[in-house]
Amino acid sequence: MSVWTEQAVARIQADAQRSADTHLIKLELPALAGIDLYLKDESSHPTGSLKHRLARSLFLYALCNGQINQGTTVIEASSGSTAVSEAYFARMIGVPFVAVMPRKTAKAKIRQVEFYGGRCHFVDCPTQMHEAAVVLAAECNGHFMDQFRFAERATDWRGNSNIAESIFRQMKLESHPVPTAIVMSAGTGGTTATLGRYIRYKGFNTTLVAVDPENSVFYDVWQTGDRSLEISQGSRIEGIGRPRAEESFQPTVIDRMMRVPDGASVAAMLWLEHLCGRKVGASTGTNLWGMLTLAAEMHQRGEQGALVTLICDGGERYLDSYYDPAWVAETLGDISEYQLQLKGVLGGR
Repeated sequence: MSVWTEQAVARIQADAQRSADTHLIKLELPALAGIDLYLKDESSHPTGSLKHRLARSLFLYALCNGQINQGTTVIEASSGSTAVSEAYFARMIGVPFVAVMPRKTAKAKIRQVEFYGGRCHFVDCPTQMHEAAVVLAAECNGHFMDQFRFAERATDWRGNSNIAESIFRQMKLESHPVPTAIVMSAGTGGTTATLGRYIRYKGFNTTLVAVDPENSVFYDVWQTGDRSLEISQGSRIEGIGRPRAEESFQPTVIDRMMRVPDGASVAAMLWLEHLCGRKVGASTGTNLWGMLTLAAEMHQRGEQGALVTLICDGGERYLDSYYDPAWVAETLGDISEYQLQLKGVLGGR
């Protein structure tokens, strides 16, 4: 290992050592008495999202594999949050960074990538991101990080303070210390892989439920087992859903999947702001809708237990999209039926 690589790894490890764990927030919902709902707030990472964990792991993985050296340009295909986090770590170790992303990516994410010294390369459609990243990496003799391929193998799923270990450690003193279910959406599939493997490794009686937006093949791949499925559209919920089954997506570790309408994701996102005064991204809304669906099912059966999901990122990045009623109406249509369903499930709140 070169001196430069040794120093780069040390800088990233030191950053991890300085970081506290993210909070586990309990929602107070009297209408669902006996069912405890928790949100793990990944927006509190230095770069504001769950992808901070992934970016750290991907950089360490590439550095220790000898794929990133002094002066190597790092390329990533990302609709935003992973790009922001990777730009942060690229600046930390002093290498150039280019994010390949759709033109419609939230402007706040683009500004954050540029704030950390990264450059954005735009494509017209999410389906073009991978090929454009491959071409760019070849042109500059750089390294394509390829989160959709390496996310599930770059993270130590057995422990070492990964997100699964953190959740179960934080639940130890709760009324139901072993969650009935953990709900998680899939972007790369890396987090669902970590959660599912860790649950099995530790022998927990916890169901892993994956939620998928419209315009994504993950749900269909899980149902059919056919990894060759592809669609020509991209997800309208930034950060999750893919037009093809990426290598990091591991359907065999998922116990149940459900498809969440995009309007429901945004309705749940807005409902959470009403409940807690917190703005979150639409992927968190997808997670929340899935968790509330499970809670309603448990309530109808008279069951008690705990459900956990994630706040993937903060909503301040989406003020000009998901928090803009005109944008939502034009892009997703009328979401009022989902807002009414939330009021019905939650006793009118």
